[in-house]
Amino acid sequence: MTTARSASEPPRTGSFDLGALLAERGAERYELHTRYLNHQLPRMLRTIGFDKVYERAEGAYFWDADGNDYLDMLAGFGVMGLGRHHPVVRRALHDVLDASLADLTRFDCQPLPGLLAERLLAHSPHLDRVFFGNSGTEAVEGALKFARCATGRPRVLYCEHAFHGLTTGSLSVNGESGFRAGFAPLLPDTAVPLGDLDALERELRKGDVAALIVEPIQGKGVHEAPPGYLRAAQELLHRHKALLIADEVQTGLGRTGAFYAHQHEEGVEPDLVCVAKALSGGYVPVGATLGRDWIFRKVYSSMDRVLVHSASFGANAQAMAAGLAVLSVMEDERVVANARSTGELLRTRLAALTEKYELLADVRGRGLMIGIEFGRPRSLKLRGRWAMLQAARKGLFAQMVVVPLLQRHRILTQVSGDHMEVIKLIPPLIVGEREVDRFVDAFTAVMDDAHDGGLVWEFGRTLVKQAVAHR
Repeated sequence: MTTARSASEPPRTGSFDLGALLAERGAERYELHTRYLNHQLPRMLRTIGFDKVYERAEGAYFWDADGNDYLDMLAGFGVMGLGRHHPVVRRALHDVLDASLADLTRFDCQPLPGLLAERLLAHSPHLDRVFFGNSGTEAVEGALKFARCATGRPRVLYCEHAFHGLTTGSLSVNGESGFRAGFAPLLPDTAVPLGDLDALERELRKGDVAALIVEPIQGKGVHEAPPGYLRAAQELLHRHKALLIADEVQTGLGRTGAFYAHQHEEGVEPDLVCVAKALSGGYVPVGATLGRDWIFRKVYSSMDRVLVHSASFGANAQAMAAGLAVLSVMEDERVVANARSTGELLRTRLAALTEKYELLADVRGRGLMIGIEFGRPRSLKLRGRWAMLQAARKGLFAQMVVVPLLQRHRILTQVSGDHMEVIKLIPPLIVGEREVDRFVDAFTAVMDDAHDGGLVWEFGRTLVKQAVAHR
């Protein structure tokens, strides 16, 4: 029996059939990962009860085989800015594949990269040029190289608790020791506290600093740069002939209620800006390093240096089409404005709960990038349980909240960083009041249980045993 095909679908040749392969072997997903990939991932997922099997996804939701829906408040670490399988992005990818373009010849200039660069730069009028790579960490790597080349200096400053990526260059400006352990020696870069202008100036006086790289809102812990810091840091850097690099890989493209998070502070004009994640539409990896014309002219200073920084798959047609479609949808559907208004609604409603729950210490963030921080309670009964968790491993209480949100309420969230009592919410930017209601209702139920001494603490004891056993 043959299966009917659409007129536009190319005839199948050879033996490969993706649908048949998934039908035959899809149930082996966790075993295959254990055997051939990172064996600790399935182990971790099973430990916390996250070893779900999702069958399909659309917008801000997943569905399992039984038809149960799950609200996604994680967005693939921010990749799914428009949610999953947005029809405009899907159509753009079908169109670019059907066009059979002469892509990646390496010796021509295709129109799509120029068109996407033009659209991106329209949101940063002070910047002039774009380099397209394949990921956020690659965008950061490019910015580090460009800053060093443009200034002739070796050292880049970064902020404590920053992320920036996990390849060797970006890892050198990663402020989390857990990610850096085991990979030394790294590049000779230096950490300064976020918001500490005196520490920044002390390093700049040494005369060897190429740039400061900073996330306007840090992904780890959702800590925002203090008001006025970015502008003052920019002035200090330029006075010392160094550059400001804004890492907008997670905060960019509307996440915080502005196109870029640094735009919340008047007068901030970074010399280099890194973007990725949401630009992909969730389909084709893409990263971009935006910069000033003079910086690019320093890097590409002659025809001999035309390929001094390049990427084999950079600016490929599929990625460029996805990026163009994403920017079009963001404008047509007023995505940035929705992130601003929906984020304010969510943050306000959660912040109001700090008066009700003594375990809830703070709610912070901008737009749809929100951190929920837990802290030491006042009552004696809860203090004893809190102390038990902290003695075993800091961060366990936040994990105790994340798990029932998924298991009981079918909402996917994440702990914001290792050894942190913070949950980070970065849902698709298309969520609205319905999703806010669902999350707040579920979060309230979990917090009620935590304060009443219910099942949340039973799971906490399990986590304590596992934490102690793996010391």
